[in-house]
Amino acid sequence: MTTNQSHTEADTTVDARGATCPGPLMDLISEVRAVDTGSVIALLSDAEKSSSEVQEWADESGNEVLDIADEGDHYRIHVKKL
Repeated sequence: MTTNQSHTEADTTVDARGATCPGPLMDLISEVRAVDTGSVIALLSDAEKSSSEVQEWADESGNEVLDIADEGDHYRIHVKKL
C-alpha cells in the first residue's frame, strides 16, 4: 500500500465526502458487497479516520487496500475485493 498520489484505475467510485465516520466505511462495505470479486473501488472521503478504518476493515475482511492518496481536501482510497 502506498500513501502518495494514486494512479490506480477504479471500476467504481464511492463519493463519501462530507459524511462523518463510520459513514464512509459503511458506504464502502455496501459497494464491496455489490461488485464482483477482483473489482477495484475508489472511496473518496474527507473524514480523517477513514484511512485507518478502511485499512483495519480490509485486514479483517480479507480485502486489499491498494493505495491511499492524500488529495489535499480528501483521501482517495483504492480497495480491491478479494
